[in-house]
Amino acid sequence: MNFIRTSIPDVIIIEPIVHGDHRGYFVETFRVDKLETFLGFKIDFCQDNESKSSKGVLRGLHYQLPPHAQTKLVRVIQGSVLDVAVDIRRNSPTFGHHVCVELSADNKKQLLVPRGFAHGFVVLEDDTVFAYKVDNYYSPQCDRGIAFDDIDLNIDWKLSLDELNLSDKDKKQPKLFSIEDNKEIFEFGVNYYE
Repeated sequence: MNFIRTSIPDVIIIEPIVHGDHRGYFVETFRVDKLETFLGFKIDFCQDNESKSSKGVLRGLHYQLPPHAQTKLVRVIQGSVLDVAVDIRRNSPTFGHHVCVELSADNKKQLLVPRGFAHGFVVLEDDTVFAYKVDNYYSPQCDRGIAFDDIDLNIDWKLSLDELNLSDKDKKQPKLFSIEDNKEIFEFGVNYYE
């Protein structure tokens, strides 16, 4: 299992080692011991989630406020997505910056999106199955989001606007800099894992 820090070092690409032959393949998709050794702290995933979507579905950008903030470990079982993590830690040197990674059933890459980041993805193929682990349960009271088309974020979703399919909720999310003033984002340097 290879762990690769991205341009935002707290966001990590995980590349599992695939063992394959004429019969098919075998891959370890998760090893808590290796992940914790790489991270240097304990992480307790408590729930697995899965969604199936058609091409053009955009989910995000979502996050939860403390004390219900979530780390997500995301991957694609079938199809492909463009996965996006946005740093929303106030005073972080990479505040407002994002990482985009294509995750697919073929490349088997995973992305670790830590607490303090908004997360979203756009589906690039029909019948895509997206799976992820979270280290905290969903809380409706702490559920928040950022506009996918926030001009200050400048995210290239790889599809045109007329190809995108969003929920009503995701069409109405605020811009990042409007929530910064409301203190509905994270403080850089705070350990949200204690």
